[in-house]
Amino acid sequence: MSPRTTTESRPPRAVSHPSARGDFNARMLLVVTTLLVSFGTIAVASASEGQAVANGGSSYSIILRDLIYLGFGILAAYATARLRLDGVVRKAPLLILVGLGLLAAVKLVGITSDGGKRWLNLHVIYLQPSEMFKLFTVLFLAWLVQHHHAELNNWKQLAIWTMPVTIGAVLVLDEPDIGTATVIVSIAFVVLAVAGLSKVRLAQIIGIGIAIFLVYMKLKPYSARRFFAFVHPSKDLLGSGYQLMQSKIGLGAGGLTGLGLGNSREKFGLLPNPHTDFIFTIIGEELGLIGSLTVIGLFVWFLFVATRIAKQCTNATYRLVAVGITTWIVLEAIINIASVVGGWAVTGIPLPFFSYGGTALITELAAVGLLYNIARDNSHTADLEIAQGRASINRGGYDSRSSGARAPRTRSGQRQGR
Repeated sequence: MSPRTTTESRPPRAVSHPSARGDFNARMLLVVTTLLVSFGTIAVASASEGQAVANGGSSYSIILRDLIYLGFGILAAYATARLRLDGVVRKAPLLILVGLGLLAAVKLVGITSDGGKRWLNLHVIYLQPSEMFKLFTVLFLAWLVQHHHAELNNWKQLAIWTMPVTIGAVLVLDEPDIGTATVIVSIAFVVLAVAGLSKVRLAQIIGIGIAIFLVYMKLKPYSARRFFAFVHPSKDLLGSGYQLMQSKIGLGAGGLTGLGLGNSREKFGLLPNPHTDFIFTIIGEELGLIGSLTVIGLFVWFLFVATRIAKQCTNATYRLVAVGITTWIVLEAIINIASVVGGWAVTGIPLPFFSYGGTALITELAAVGLLYNIARDNSHTADLEIAQGRASINRGGYDSRSSGARAPRTRSGQRQGR
């Protein structure tokens, strides 16, 4: 990797940096995220009314907690928007180990709810480490490609270096949470594909993933029945197909303009999890097709803005972070919406920025803060490409395996350190 810089060229060791000049993509990211979060907060306020009363509290008890989580999320976004990106990526190995430790703690002392053991009771908040692990996975993979891109096309080295992500995905799958495990693996797959992993290796990963999925379904027949219930939901209307059929009824009742905000019938005991996994159904029921398409349009806008940030990023490592975050947020939105309309299995994937959940919302906003940070970053590096064969010559013109490669210069003329 890059040689040591001299004392004169080494950047200051601050944990944060002053705000840079405004950037159009960064401003658009703030606008679309604000709209998503605002719409999501209103949706939670409406969708949670029935569940809040059923829990013995006031109709506002759940939304009040959601607003507290939102406050922590805004603080997390502000913090990650100001942190030095090189310091965040440098700590990625430590973060992934922390994530594995938290997932192991869930296995030992976690809280079980709705058949899943996924939370840690911190008394202040029920922490869901699997949500945090998504962000840690993004950062770790960017660090991995940055430091070991010359080795990753070797199957043995790839398996060794990605072992923390693999272990984390297995722990999440064992909770059981097949949806989140799939998202974690998908993030890793997309980041490695963008980084230049060979088509042969990518095909092998897909093959192994399919084999593991089939074995898991064979060993867990109950999970298999729930997963494939979306194919023929009417076969078990009182069991695995109940949620999906109620979801379709709610969406159908909404029509074009909906029953009106707050007027959902499904949220009063008919549809389980109306303010979490199935919040999109309540939006469709209350605001109709127009409201549903508005939500989809906001996520398309988010995808467009985040993709522009990744494409225009001039630091190869940070570009991979942007790709990973974009994949995570957009993929979850696609899976959630597809599952509630019957196009995919109901796997418990939340709708980002909408579904009620403290850890998820805080982590998602922290990720948006990193995207904002990347959008305003002006550092330059040569492209990182995973070695194809014996050596990899990247666009910067040097052998990526060479530890003596010269570090590219930033706009200010300083060399980028490790």
